[in-house]
Amino acid sequence: MESNKDEALRCLSIARKHFDAGNLPSARKFCLKSKALFDTPQAGKLLESIESAEGEGFSSSQGASSTQTEEHPSAAGMKHRHPQTSEKTEGNGTAGGMGGDKREYTKEQHDVVKRVRACKVTEYYEILSVRKDCEEGEIKKAYRKLALALHPDKNGAPGADEAFKLVSKAFQVLSDPQKRAVFDSSGGDPDSRFGGRPSSSEFATHPFAQGGFDGEISPEELFNMFFGGGAGFGPGFSSGGFGGPTVFSASFGPGGFRQTRTFTTRRGRGTAGNATQQDTRSMFIQLMPLLLLFAFSLLSALPSLFTAPSVPDPRYSFGVTPRHTGRIETGGLGIPYFVNPSEFSSHPIIGPELAKDGLKVGKDGIEKRDGTTTEDKLNGKGKVRGPALAKFEDGVDKVYTHDLYVQCQRGVDRKERLREAEVGMFGIGTDWDKVKKIETEPVPSCEELKRLGVMRS
Repeated sequence: MESNKDEALRCLSIARKHFDAGNLPSARKFCLKSKALFDTPQAGKLLESIESAEGEGFSSSQGASSTQTEEHPSAAGMKHRHPQTSEKTEGNGTAGGMGGDKREYTKEQHDVVKRVRACKVTEYYEILSVRKDCEEGEIKKAYRKLALALHPDKNGAPGADEAFKLVSKAFQVLSDPQKRAVFDSSGGDPDSRFGGRPSSSEFATHPFAQGGFDGEISPEELFNMFFGGGAGFGPGFSSGGFGGPTVFSASFGPGGFRQTRTFTTRRGRGTAGNATQQDTRSMFIQLMPLLLLFAFSLLSALPSLFTAPSVPDPRYSFGVTPRHTGRIETGGLGIPYFVNPSEFSSHPIIGPELAKDGLKVGKDGIEKRDGTTTEDKLNGKGKVRGPALAKFEDGVDKVYTHDLYVQCQRGVDRKERLREAEVGMFGIGTDWDKVKKIETEPVPSCEELKRLGVMRS
C-alpha cells in the first residue's frame, strides 16, 4: 500500500546498513520486511545481492568444514562423509540441517519457489499452473509434481516452506468441488468468513437467531419464556389476575413436552365461569408468538417445495481434449469452445431444444440432423440460438472474457513494473527510448478483448 511506502524505505535503509556491515541475516530480515510493506525495485536488487553474498559465504564455509570433518572421526568411531554436490547446487538455503546448517538446493528448485511466491495467495490456478477449466486429475498431477519439488526435506531454497504452504492451500481448495465453486464465483478464500460463502440456514436472518438456539438456550427455557416462566413479559404473564399467582412451567422428555399450570384464587365458586373465559383468551395471547414463529418458518419453506431442482450445465473446455471433441462457436461473441457431443445432445434442457429445431452436435459443431447442411450457418457470432442454449453460451462468453480481463490486468501491471524499474527513483540516466518501447508493447489478452469489442481501444 502507498501508505506503507515511507516505512518500507526506512526498513530498506536499515537493511543496507546491515549489509554494508556484513550482518547478512539482519540485512535479509529488514529487506524482506521492506518488500512486504511496499515492494520496490531497490529492495529486489538488494535482496539479490544478499542472496549472492550468502551463497559465496556458504560455499567457502562448506569447503572448510568438509576438510576438517575428514580428519577427525566422530564419537562413534566413524568418519564423516563428504557431501557430494553437483555444480548446480547452491548453499544459501534456509536453516534446517544438523546444528542449523544451511540446506542445499538447485537452480531449478529456486526458480520453482520464485514462480510460486510471485503469485498472490488466492491465485490458486496460477500457483498450480493449471487452467481454470481443468479437471480433477490435472489438479492432482500438478500438485504431486510441485509438492515433490517444494517439500522442505528436498528443497532448501529461500522461501520454499512458504511456497509449499501456498501449493498445499491451492490443492485443498481446488480439489474440493464445493470450495472450488465458491472460489470461482467469488474469487476469495472459501475458508475465510468473508470468502463469499452463503449462509446455510434461512432461519439465520430471523431476529430470534441472534438469541442463540444452538446450545445457548434450552427448549424448556424458550417455552417458559413464552408462557411467563420468569421471562418478564409483564404482569399478565406472572399473575392470574384473580387474587393469586398463575405459574406456568414446561418439561421435555421422551413423550414430548408437558405444560403444567398452577392457578390459585381467593374468590368463591361463582367466579369459575369468568375465570375459564379469561384463561382461554390469555392462553391464545401467550401462544401468539409461537404460532407466528411456526408460520414464518412454514412460509420460508414454501418456495423450495414448489420449485424444481436446478439442472447443471453441460461440461465444456476452451481447448480440444479426448473427452471434449465437438467444436462450437458461441452465438454472442463467437468464442470457440469444445463439448462432448453425446453428453451435450442428451442434456435434459438443451438436448430437447436442439432436437425440436432438427439440430444435433457433431465433431464440427452444431449441424442438421439429416446432414443436409454444409455451410457454417449454425456456428459463430450472431447465429440464432434457443433460449436455453443462448443462456448457456452467455455464461461461456463471460468466463472467457473474465479470464482475458485477468490476463490483461497482469500484463498491464507487468509493463508498469518494468517502466518503474527503468525510470528509477528520480529518472536520472533513464533510457527514454526503452521506456517508450515498454509503454507501446502490446498485451495479447488486451488486444483480444478489443477485437471482441468488449474493451475500448
